[in-house]
Amino acid sequence: MHDGFIKVAAATPKIRLADPVYNATQIVALMKEAAELGVKVMAFPELCLTGYSCGDLFLQPALIKGAEEALGTVLAETKELDLAAAIGLPVHCNNKLYNCAAVIHKGIILGLVPKTYIPNYGEFYEGRWFAPGGIVDNYVGEFCGQRPLMWAQQSFDCNVPNLVIGVEICEDLWATDPPSRRLAEEGATLILNLSASNEVAGKAQRRRELVKEQSARCVCGYVMANAGEGESTADLVFGGHNLIAENGTVLAEDRFHTGLTISEIDVDKLAYERRRMNTFPVADKTQRGGASIDAVEFEPCETSLTRPIAKNPFLPNDPAEKNSPCEEILQLSALGLKRRLSHAGAKTAVLGLSGGLDSTLAALICARALDLLGRKRTDLLCVTMPCFGTTERTKSNAEVLAERLGATLRVVDIGAAVKQHFADIGQDMDNHDVTFENAQARERTQVLMDIANQTGGLVVGTGDLSELALGWCTYNGDQMSMYCVNASIPKTLVRLVTAYAAAATEDEALAAVLRDILDTPVSPELLPAKDGRIAQKTEDLVGPYELHDFFLYHILRWAEPPKKVLRLAEHAFAGEYDRETILKWLKTFYRRFFTQQFKRNASPDGPKVCEISLSPRGDWRMPSDAVSALWLNELEGLE
Repeated sequence: MHDGFIKVAAATPKIRLADPVYNATQIVALMKEAAELGVKVMAFPELCLTGYSCGDLFLQPALIKGAEEALGTVLAETKELDLAAAIGLPVHCNNKLYNCAAVIHKGIILGLVPKTYIPNYGEFYEGRWFAPGGIVDNYVGEFCGQRPLMWAQQSFDCNVPNLVIGVEICEDLWATDPPSRRLAEEGATLILNLSASNEVAGKAQRRRELVKEQSARCVCGYVMANAGEGESTADLVFGGHNLIAENGTVLAEDRFHTGLTISEIDVDKLAYERRRMNTFPVADKTQRGGASIDAVEFEPCETSLTRPIAKNPFLPNDPAEKNSPCEEILQLSALGLKRRLSHAGAKTAVLGLSGGLDSTLAALICARALDLLGRKRTDLLCVTMPCFGTTERTKSNAEVLAERLGATLRVVDIGAAVKQHFADIGQDMDNHDVTFENAQARERTQVLMDIANQTGGLVVGTGDLSELALGWCTYNGDQMSMYCVNASIPKTLVRLVTAYAAAATEDEALAAVLRDILDTPVSPELLPAKDGRIAQKTEDLVGPYELHDFFLYHILRWAEPPKKVLRLAEHAFAGEYDRETILKWLKTFYRRFFTQQFKRNASPDGPKVCEISLSPRGDWRMPSDAVSALWLNELEGLE
């Protein structure tokens, strides 16, 4: 349960209709299996102690009493298990019968949650047997030797931070105002749904979308357990469609399934998202006439992770959809630049084209923006500025790319100007320090700005989100432009979008140069080349961008603490990077992220096209003087 992870399960037992004794044995077996696997919270299907499709047998006292006795058996057999479970059964109270979930833990009935919305249409006739439970708020009297509260709107606090359990039953989710909405407003972070939803063609997709979207609207974890094998097939088929979702993402799913569906809900992440969203309402439970049930006391333990942790969180998880965001990113970026060019009355878009990945994507965006404006691509003025570290490969790729895009190309060799500047300030040409590097970057920016003045143009920046996070840019050099089109696109996504452009074009020469650029090591090319090859590889100096993009996403998007980021990275990159390597670059990320904020505070405008942005005007506001000690101290001693 460390780091906010709670292992949960949806369980579909094999049942026999109207045989609570047998059904109890199946439920106990699954609870014991789940406990062995580290599950702490689980849901069973609606009315699983009797079977959902018992029909008029529900009105028989023998079945009602048998269900209560069977629950007593479950309580006795599982009182040593550190596991909270919601089990479906019929409960008689005040001369009415209710379709209930019994929430239990260590032999105690924490509460009975009646179904709020009782369907009475189509193939569903529950109103024939069950009363709606939305207005019920009382104790049922002696039940399994206890006196549990029956109330549809109760939730169950736990001793695990940020874990509060709420329950709704099947049709409740399909209603216009599901109980889960109010439960979430009152603090529930995990909703259990006990369901007996039959299968017809197309219904599974609808059910999946409901669970996914409700978990997003309520910013919660959602576990749905569905009835399956053993239910009557006289008129309906039940498929055991189990789902586990978290804030709009399906983590685990089984269909036509008997047994356990398991994953982990990150309740700390959910709590952070609710804090971040000032549109998430908070209800005053005291005004609703009730409060949460006393805490469920779980024993501390480590939660093993089975849920998917994407190593490239900015990229689609499904390989079949890997190109789905690329066209949209190109279009959104181009639309932003189109508006800026039009508003500024710019006659040209001036771009420093290095033959590297970032400037290549910027060039593709510029070309599309001019197309959207109905202007000639010759208005894209690509300037390549070779100097001491420029290789023939990158210079040639820049020239070919400009030609294939139909842009105007200018070559400005800045070597002589930089040497003169070194002479002016007394910089030794053999001293390849930060001054040696940054002077070239600043000279290039000066050239671009002056050419923009000459041509009535606008300088388009190329720096990406990953570089901004690390501060891997020269202040008043490549950090500066008049509009930066890559500002919210991380390096891993820059690569994906460029690869998409290479695959999408019918110009084989353009595709070939794009592929070669993708194969070129990422480098600022500020140090002299060795034997004509790039001598300065960025990822050797600051670390792999796929790691830094992973850190960036989890630290910025979810505010996850350092130890948790390390744990997630170890899980995501198992077999690729060892703990020592991940920890080394994670420390580098924190150090650079804090010390380089002053560069981000002076960032130019740029379109937000991805989920995260470091714009100082909107998404990320941080003082340049903030220190990283708290974060780095947490990582000390973890080697």
